[in-house]
Order: sequence, then C-alpha cells, then structure tokens
Amino acid sequence: MSARLPLVYHEDYSPPFPAGHRFPMEKFRLLHEHLSASGVLGADNWQRPDLCPDELLALAHAPDYIRAFQAGELAPPLQRQLGLPWSEALVRRTIRAVGGSLLTLELALRHGLACHLAGGTHHAHHDYPAGFCIFNDLAILALSLLESGRAGRVLILDCDVHQGDGTARILAEVPDAITVSLHCATNYPARKAQSDWDIPLPRGLDDAGYLRVLDDALGYLLPLYQPDVVLYDAGVDVHRDDALGYLDLTDAGLAARDGLVLRRCLAADIPVVGVIGGGYSADRLALARRHGILHHTATQVWQELGLN
Repeated sequence: MSARLPLVYHEDYSPPFPAGHRFPMEKFRLLHEHLSASGVLGADNWQRPDLCPDELLALAHAPDYIRAFQAGELAPPLQRQLGLPWSEALVRRTIRAVGGSLLTLELALRHGLACHLAGGTHHAHHDYPAGFCIFNDLAILALSLLESGRAGRVLILDCDVHQGDGTARILAEVPDAITVSLHCATNYPARKAQSDWDIPLPRGLDDAGYLRVLDDALGYLLPLYQPDVVLYDAGVDVHRDDALGYLDLTDAGLAARDGLVLRRCLAADIPVVGVIGGGYSADRLALARRHGILHHTATQVWQELGLN
C-alpha cells in the first residue's frame, strides 16, 4: 500500500484578523478542518513547514523590502497597496507560508506530487506588495530550483483568475522559468505584465470553454518546454460564485481542471507542486470546500497512479 499524498499546512496560516475583512484569512484553517474531516488529511500525510530563511526570500525580493515588512516599517502607500493589517503574526504567517511552498516542492520532487494548503502569492513584486501578496512563493521556488541546479527548466502554470503579474515581472529575465497565466482578460491587475505565455479569457467562460483552452495549452506547452517541474497555481476564483472572479466554472469544472493538469504532467514524468491561489467569498466554509477540490482531486490521481 503506497503512502498517501503529502499535504503541507501549519497552524500559523490563519492569524487573528479583523472581522469582515475582504481577505478571507480564516480560509486556510477552514480548509485544514475540511480536509481532516473528509479523511484526505491525517497525521500520516500532514507535513508542517519551517519559516523560510531570509536568504531564500532574497532570491526574488529586495533585502530592504524584506526587512521593512518584517519590522512593520513599510511606507504607508505600500501598506495600503498590500491591503492587509500588519502584525507580528502576519509576518510569521507570511514567512511560514513561503516555507510551506518550499516544503511542498521538496515533497513533490521526492514523490512526484504534493499539495500545499496555502501559497500562490503571485502579485508580490520584487520590492513591493500588491493584491494581498507580500512574498512571491512561485518566483522563489523557481529561482531556488534553477540556482541550485536541481532543475534546468521550471514551468509556472498559473490558473488563478487574476494574471500572475508579480511572477511575470520577477522572472522576466530568467529564460528557464516559463511563466504561463490563464486569467480573465478584464480583471485585476488593470495594468498587466508580460508573461512568457498570457492566455486571456473572456468574461463568463464556462467549464467546457475553459477546459478546451487549458487542454490546448498543455498539449502545446509541455512538449515544447519539457520542464523538469511544474508549479501549479490552482486558484478557485475562476468559480462562478467567486466574489472577484467573472468566469463561470462549477465545482465539477474545477475538479476537471485540476485532474487535467495533474494527469498530463505526471504522464510526462513531470513533478507537480500544487498551491491554492486565490478564492474570495463571504461564505468561508463554501470557499474552503472549493479550495479542497485540488486536494481531493490530487488524492484521486495519486491513488490512480500508485504514487508513493
């Protein structure tokens, strides 16, 4: 009997937050509770991460920016741009979550597939925060892999509804980090970056239309680049009930999307790191279940393929 799909989470992920804040900070805790209750997550496959060292944060971010955030000394315009209230607990949570994505990467390299219960902070730029994102875990993972020589080419497949503008800008001059962004064309950020592959989608696109585009993209890009690792941002803000989305995917569409990505990559012997990306809803329990579709689908694929 093979071991179970490795899942990464830490209790630091949902620090106390102002009631009614637009960013659903409690969704990480609720996702953990949902996956535990549904049997996907247990003591045998739950991995707790360490804090990310400053030198790894500095692969993608300016040291002065890292220090200013940690000390609570971001300039007021940057603090407003971030949109999150600063606290020592937020600092710990932020750095721990990057450590979680790094641990997920290590587990994926070892087993072929691993998933984080956080991550996908793709709006964070080299020296400033944006869109609730402070440090860009996707860029940090890609640069860590390339600079350590553990991968010759990394493909970031960003399926969040918002363009991965921070990732694209940080990695713009890194030819072996391939940035791919499938996003709603008329959505945040207003000023788009230039990814290696931008695939803008029309408002209201449904399951069938989305899956056709994704299937074509995977069929072209995976053979073209033959990456050593895929970093998969499985944002659920493409869902029809998301508060910030504008696309029309259902729960079944999300599961089909995640299954398509995981099966295509693993069939080509490409390890996959799954992070949850964005998702916004006043119904936090429904949102947590929506994010959990990635982990349920990944568990199913893990079992199908007999990974261990």
